[in-house]
Amino acid sequence: MDTHEKYQKLQHILQSYGKAAIAFSGGVDSTFLLKAACETLEPQNVLACIGVSASLSQYQLKLAREMAALAGAELAELPLDEMNDPNYQANKADRCFHCKTHQFRTIKEYAAGRGFARILCGSNFDDRSDYRPGHRAVEALEIATPLMDVELSKAEIRTLSRRMGLPTADMPASPCLASRVAYGESITEDKLRQVEAAEELLRSMGFVQFRVRHHGTLARIEVPQTEIAKTLSEDVRATLVASLKSLGFVYVTLDLEGFRSGAMNDMLSPEEKSR
Repeated sequence: MDTHEKYQKLQHILQSYGKAAIAFSGGVDSTFLLKAACETLEPQNVLACIGVSASLSQYQLKLAREMAALAGAELAELPLDEMNDPNYQANKADRCFHCKTHQFRTIKEYAAGRGFARILCGSNFDDRSDYRPGHRAVEALEIATPLMDVELSKAEIRTLSRRMGLPTADMPASPCLASRVAYGESITEDKLRQVEAAEELLRSMGFVQFRVRHHGTLARIEVPQTEIAKTLSEDVRATLVASLKSLGFVYVTLDLEGFRSGAMNDMLSPEEKSR
């Protein structure tokens, strides 16, 4: 199937639901899915739900509000309690499973009370080949994955988003703040706030694609290789060092390999991933 045929198939699946609640983040995939659902089912039959906790940055929450309004959908902001879960706080290889379990259970309970029996998420066809323990929660809680079902890739979703005029079409991925904390380092609100403040600084300095990885007292900055020279310029370097140290980091480093999504997974052995 070509991209147009996949989109038509997606619309057919959405029509079969009648109405749907969408686990929403304001990112590329969930914004596209929300827009497609609103166009197919009418906005009154679609509910966007975002889980709000310390792992969600204020920047991402603001973006989600804007994207839901653009799609014409109601956005329900639901407080999550994963920080009270020792399994989540331990930050082992399956952290994302525990996080998504809390998120999807909360959304399912809320949506059911609003008369929405079908819950969707924006997992795409490319996600099958990545290490994503959160997908176990998707399967366990029977969350529908229509983008994956019609085999829409990330590139195709960006293309369709561009045709729809969505500002997320060329937006970089932005997973939750907890993904920045090195496996084995416990998740705390203080660490998440450190990461959020550090990344907001990079954003204010004009960087678009970046990560600040939290390794205890060490902050590891990732930017695209083409921007490493900019990062090392005296003014930028001095600002980053001073600002990140003021946030509580003792050491500030730049990853010479450059930005890469899911870099923390490099720490995991094949055995840990398979478990």
